[in-house]
Amino acid sequence: MLLIGLPKVKLKAIMKYSKLFALFTLLSINIQAQHMGNLNQGISRQNITSGNAITYGNSPRQLTPNLNPNSTIIIDVRALQNVKATTYTAIFNVTQIGETAEITNTLLNDRIANIKTELSSIGILEKDIAIDVISFVPVYEVEVTKKLFSKTYTEVPKGFELQQNIHIQFTKTQQFEKILTACAKNEIYNLVKVDYYIENIADVYKNLQTKLLNLITEKKEYYNLLGFKLENYNAVMADQKYCYFPKDFYQNYQAYNSISFQALKQDKGVTEVKKQTSYYYQPLSYENYDIVINPSILEPVVQIGMEIKLHFTPKPAEQKQDPIVKTEIKHKYFVISPDGTIDVKELNTNH
Repeated sequence: MLLIGLPKVKLKAIMKYSKLFALFTLLSINIQAQHMGNLNQGISRQNITSGNAITYGNSPRQLTPNLNPNSTIIIDVRALQNVKATTYTAIFNVTQIGETAEITNTLLNDRIANIKTELSSIGILEKDIAIDVISFVPVYEVEVTKKLFSKTYTEVPKGFELQQNIHIQFTKTQQFEKILTACAKNEIYNLVKVDYYIENIADVYKNLQTKLLNLITEKKEYYNLLGFKLENYNAVMADQKYCYFPKDFYQNYQAYNSISFQALKQDKGVTEVKKQTSYYYQPLSYENYDIVINPSILEPVVQIGMEIKLHFTPKPAEQKQDPIVKTEIKHKYFVISPDGTIDVKELNTNH
């Protein structure tokens, strides 16, 4: 806002009200953030000046779609079950450098041994830890040899680099914090990923199938009460099942407020700094499911789903065939004698 040519008294009044308005706006934003969180703002306020402000004004979607009746009856049922993992496997990547191969291997083995000792106190035994050797290669440095009129650059081996992945299996999420601490104490910070495993996935699918079949029976009874006899319909079907792990549903956003009125006023550039990216777990929404088992979750879970879709189309009406009329033709011939007598004879054509 540019204020040019205004009297000093009026300018002070305008600035006073501008500050009050800015304070009210800031309080409104903060109060809203208490309910919505930073994520729901969708974008940082910095992005308003770049044309993304439309994100704030998205029109609300229609909650109840319009119904379009037709002769096809569709039964589409979906079920979802949230399953806590039976076991977890955390994978850490570690690199060790040493002057010789023996020293490098010894240094890394000592670090891993320290981790195993600390983890044994929380029930994670040596059988729950596996080592995956990734690479063991020499490390080269460039040596410069000076000559009378030139320099020679030569790569010479100066040590070895050993890289391994440490697989640590655990059964309780509370153990993971201890695992992180033990690794950090031994200068291992690179967490590659955490895998989730469930042992009874076949039982989960069977449970979902049973519940969906019961629901389909109820829906068939509902259509029967409405007067639609499904035995008079041709049916086709399709089904699918799926399993999603937490790693598939981590999203991110940035929450920050970065703008320089001084730079804008003086038309100067702003040197931007790296903004922190926040990550969060966003599981499948329940809005499209008829059945949700274990809906209330506190921690990331494995989400297993199943869908069955049936299409019923009316059978075509049976067409009555017209009776076949057979026309029988009897052939006759006439014999006329010289005296004018006419004799009628039938001609047998059945042979």
